[in-house]
Amino acid sequence: MSKGHILIIDDEDQLRKLLSRLLALEGYTLHEAPNLRAAMKILEKEEIQVILSDVKLPDGNGVEQVQQIHAKYPEIETIVLTAYGNIADGVQAIKNGAFDYITKGDDNNRILPLVSKAMDKAHLQFRIRDLEKKIGGKYSFGNILGDSPEIRAAIALAEKVAPSDMTVMLLGETGAGKEVFAHAIHQGSQRKQQPFVAVNCSAFGKDILESELFGHVAGAFTGAVKDKKGFFEEARGGTIFLDEIGEMPIELQAKMLRVLESQEFYKVGESKPTKTNVRIIAATNRNLEQEIVAGHFRADLYYRLSAFQVSLPSLNERRKDIPLLANWFLQQIAPKINRRITGMTPAFLQALQQHSWKGNIRELRNVIERAAILTDTDILDTPVLPLDFQQGSSEEHTSLRLADMEKKHIIRVLAHAKGNKTKAAELMEIGLTTLYNKIKEYNITVS
Repeated sequence: MSKGHILIIDDEDQLRKLLSRLLALEGYTLHEAPNLRAAMKILEKEEIQVILSDVKLPDGNGVEQVQQIHAKYPEIETIVLTAYGNIADGVQAIKNGAFDYITKGDDNNRILPLVSKAMDKAHLQFRIRDLEKKIGGKYSFGNILGDSPEIRAAIALAEKVAPSDMTVMLLGETGAGKEVFAHAIHQGSQRKQQPFVAVNCSAFGKDILESELFGHVAGAFTGAVKDKKGFFEEARGGTIFLDEIGEMPIELQAKMLRVLESQEFYKVGESKPTKTNVRIIAATNRNLEQEIVAGHFRADLYYRLSAFQVSLPSLNERRKDIPLLANWFLQQIAPKINRRITGMTPAFLQALQQHSWKGNIRELRNVIERAAILTDTDILDTPVLPLDFQQGSSEEHTSLRLADMEKKHIIRVLAHAKGNKTKAAELMEIGLTTLYNKIKEYNITVS
């Protein structure tokens, strides 16, 4: 297996061939070009990691070309081959973005270790590039599924505000995809190379939330044994997503307002402000105007956060998208649980579209995952849907059928969890004691 691709640009055939043989013995794949024109053609066709380039070439200057290559192919590392006594060329090449330079005929012992270091750096940069592409694609607006007019309108609005630094408020029910939109807005902004930090404001108590957001200094309170960065400091230069902003204690809202107005905050226990530079995206499932009337939310903070609002439709408002979303979740889930499931019956899809989705997209994903675990066939059908999706013909028949289904359901989930009762209880979202009682009631044998 090749250790990487190297391009040698030199009009001296003998030197070029010598370097090629030397580096090929080390396991690299070599490409050769006698001039810059030929080199650029190779760069267009091959994924080169490291370039060794002479300074004086028939059709241009290698030092100047370093800058152009670095601008077009920033992941590639270039090592410049300078003539003896012309160190100035090497120094200028480094200023232009070269990895290093070698003096021809004088630095033969440096070639292999230098190429190795340049290759390691290039490989790392290519991995970072690929990861950024993967993340960028995952969180782009193009990956938000849905063809309904309601979701397309929300996407169009979010796309317009994304390139700016404007504060955005995302409105919508729990599970409607507010964090997905926040990620997409960040990815569509000039800050996409910087951190994206998501904070669920409802997950922390008042005192803890202040420390988590703004950080603290050692000795600020009992247990603060060392300085701690807060989320705003971690997100510097990027975006901070404040989910469930309506849950933020009103005492903390004044400090949040200060961040919005001055881009600075005070760490807990510190008397001097810390500067920050973040874009804020907030989200809530509450009616903040009603919260203001009730005295639970500051009006001035609301108006600063709501400079640009995007309302996300609930799943019940975009039922047209349910088959598309369900199939997407199935494609993601089936391989993870080592199942080959090819689709869903019309009855299954009809049941999904008739259901009242209180948990929105998050609930839909959970239903598909549960169905994929329970099915014995390669097509999802209605018997593997939760009980509240089922329809019975008579009270007696329903009672018997529900008991049978519940027993069958528990047996399947236990099998999927390989007999692990704790995991099975978590999958079914019931207490462990309840599971033990059901196992006893139905006389289920657990292997």
